[in-house]
Amino acid sequence: MTDLPGIVITGASGRMGQMLVKTVSESDKARLVGCVERAGHPWIGQDIGVAMGGPELGVTVTDDALVAFSRAQAVIDFSAPAATVEFVKLAAQARACHVIGTTGLAPEHLRHIELAARHAPIVRAGNMSLGVNLLVQLTRKVAAALDADFDIEVVEAHHRHKVDAPSGTALMLGEAAAEGRGVELGEVADRGRDGITGARERGHIGFSAIRGGDIVGEHDVIFAADGERIVLRHVATDRAIFARGALKAALWGQDRAPGEYDMFDVLGL
Repeated sequence: MTDLPGIVITGASGRMGQMLVKTVSESDKARLVGCVERAGHPWIGQDIGVAMGGPELGVTVTDDALVAFSRAQAVIDFSAPAATVEFVKLAAQARACHVIGTTGLAPEHLRHIELAARHAPIVRAGNMSLGVNLLVQLTRKVAAALDADFDIEVVEAHHRHKVDAPSGTALMLGEAAAEGRGVELGEVADRGRDGITGARERGHIGFSAIRGGDIVGEHDVIFAADGERIVLRHVATDRAIFARGALKAALWGQDRAPGEYDMFDVLGL
């Protein structure tokens, strides 16, 4: 067991964090060696299994990420942009593979990730599921095949607690559509409509976000022309798919050269 890659989970108390703890601790291909939470969190000092309402797992929740990362071969991080920026520096210092599922990253955050990738492998994706990454590929191909007579809309739905919009997955899909069209997403994205907006501009890619209940994740890419529509859709009903994808990425990243990778690399797409 001790020769299995050791993995640290950040944001261990969150929905995704707890799912990752469960997935890694039950895996026969990796070991859970650390769980990190923000300073002052009530779980600090507790066994993560007990804090989650189950049996002891032998891993104590800590707010000292540097110490936790120093004994890990990989870090799985679904936290917040500001936290990810700090974690990426520490993971690079520890030469651990850093799997980043954090969304809402701005250009200044991405610059920190780019610098850290010079020292350690980083796998970053807005979505870790196989199905979504196949949807991204399909979106790129369909967008390339259709001209601007087909308006493109990305519609996403998530639970009421999600704090960023559009979702990271929606932006992945928008980027894929823009690449298929041979344009820059930033130049053609419509990310909010309210009031008298005027007619839709030809060639623009629109985004709509729905928030409510416990929706895990739903994404539609709509190609709409006069007289017909093509709809590509992915529905997630269990966030375990993202945890399994993240674990796959962490295992894939072992012994990889420093650099930035994504789930297309991990899945061989």
